[in-house]
Amino acid sequence: MCRGLRHAGLDAPRTVGGRTVGGVSRHRHRRRAPQRKPHQQVVTRSLLAGGLVAALGVGLGVWASSDDGTAPAGSAASRQAGARTPGADTGAAAAQAPTPTPTRSYALSTTPRTIPAVGAHTPARGPGWKPQSTRRVVVSDAGLADEGRLVAGELGLTYAGEKDDVRAGDLRLALNDDEGANPESYTMTVRGGRVTISAPSDAGVFYGTRTLKQEVHAGGTAPEGVVRDRPAKPQRGFTLDIARKHFTAAWIEDRVRELGDLKYNQLGLHFSDDQAFRIESTSHPEIVSSPHLTKAEVKKIVALAASRHITVVPEIDSPGHLGAVLAAHPELQLRNASGVATRGAIDISKDESADLLDDLLDEYADVFPGAYWHLGGDEYQALTVSNPAVSYPQLASAATARYGSGAGVADLTTGWLNDRADTVRAHDRTMRVWNDGFFRGTSVKPASDLVVAYWTGKEIGARPPVEYLSAGLKMLNYNDEYLYYVLGEPNDFVYPTGKRIYEQWTPRVLRGTTPVPAKYDAQILGGSFSVWCDLANSQTQDQIAAGIRMPLRATSQKLWDAGTPPLTWTQFTALADRLG
Repeated sequence: MCRGLRHAGLDAPRTVGGRTVGGVSRHRHRRRAPQRKPHQQVVTRSLLAGGLVAALGVGLGVWASSDDGTAPAGSAASRQAGARTPGADTGAAAAQAPTPTPTRSYALSTTPRTIPAVGAHTPARGPGWKPQSTRRVVVSDAGLADEGRLVAGELGLTYAGEKDDVRAGDLRLALNDDEGANPESYTMTVRGGRVTISAPSDAGVFYGTRTLKQEVHAGGTAPEGVVRDRPAKPQRGFTLDIARKHFTAAWIEDRVRELGDLKYNQLGLHFSDDQAFRIESTSHPEIVSSPHLTKAEVKKIVALAASRHITVVPEIDSPGHLGAVLAAHPELQLRNASGVATRGAIDISKDESADLLDDLLDEYADVFPGAYWHLGGDEYQALTVSNPAVSYPQLASAATARYGSGAGVADLTTGWLNDRADTVRAHDRTMRVWNDGFFRGTSVKPASDLVVAYWTGKEIGARPPVEYLSAGLKMLNYNDEYLYYVLGEPNDFVYPTGKRIYEQWTPRVLRGTTPVPAKYDAQILGGSFSVWCDLANSQTQDQIAAGIRMPLRATSQKLWDAGTPPLTWTQFTALADRLG
């Protein structure tokens, strides 16, 4: 075969000897033909030329339609490649010379379309890869068995376990020794009818299988070439308010599967609020509402999430939003100087209040073994009045008794959160607190390892995001302008469609619509799209699932890659419909 065909991406030729194509023999020794008159020679040459043309036409047709991608020996395509015996005659004699057989040429592959989009794809020529029931999923490390079994079941393949041999059609999962690489990065190579997904961690391998799953579902074939991919942000979350509205375990499990396919790695469960406390408790069963999730159901959700490399992040909000707990413990209800109860607020001047919360934090640490915990801290009503010390003298007295004469109610509240952080820290968790749980000008400073969960700039004494960032704090983006799906659309909230998230939002847009300076990007760990159930009966579970479908996909895209997306919103929506 000529170099031109090899450089075009074709395989090496093969020679088929002693074969006759189109009636033209490839043997050189023939009986000499009798002499003919000039006019007979013309006729004979014409007939030979016509037969040759016909033979070449058949050869071209067979090559173009051949299932195995090979060309018959002596076809026009192989002759056009320049194969000729040195010193041989031209014309019909040249057509009789041995010729190689090229294989089918493939177009250069195109970048796969997935949600979120892959970071980089190096195209190549080849057939790509399709799943078949006879093909294997093999792993190079026993620790990838869960990922291997999952993708095998999803794609209808056979899981063969840890193997060193190589077979046609294999999907191989492997860990690499790429020290210092993003642990969630991966490389996927489609070449020679096989696929290899390698990564520094099992999480990265899992994300590679999500890309492969989407490629196959979108087009039937994973395109030839190499995908190199990694997320822009390490924390990519979805928060669900199960306190104000009960969600079935099955519905939550469906969301876990959806989140996994979209490469999210956190599910926040806000399960305590004024309306209800929604998870079974053994330390304080009196506070649990009906209906609620059992611990067995929650542990099943946590296990399913772990199989998708998703950490479930619990939130027991305090010292506000504790109405359901206080309904069973009215003696701990915060009351003002006139004796009027303050809705949802616990009296943080009482030791019994701290004991109750610490009991719950310790209990649920065993139910939620992940690395993160949300302490809440928002909207403590004692701090929304014009003069907290006058309205709540017991809090002011407790503050000065503990922190000195200059301390106020905000100091006592900061100390409360620090104490709860001590309880959770003993379980080796990283904690986050809503931004309105951090207060300006206090003598008591919040613990330095608390992450700011920034959701709004509408609270009294609101602090802009840069104020936290310039102090060196790390942040998570919960921007209520873009990322809040609030049932019933109260307080000027509007159900997001995903379009504004996709076209305008980035993790640096922490408050309103203006991004913080790029120099703070590394301090922004990620973000979360949230469902809040303020008017719980406004939508059913199914309506919520449908309503958040595209916002979840848009948020996933921007947390994985904060840059300008490669598709328009219309194209992105069409892709989402095709992927399912």
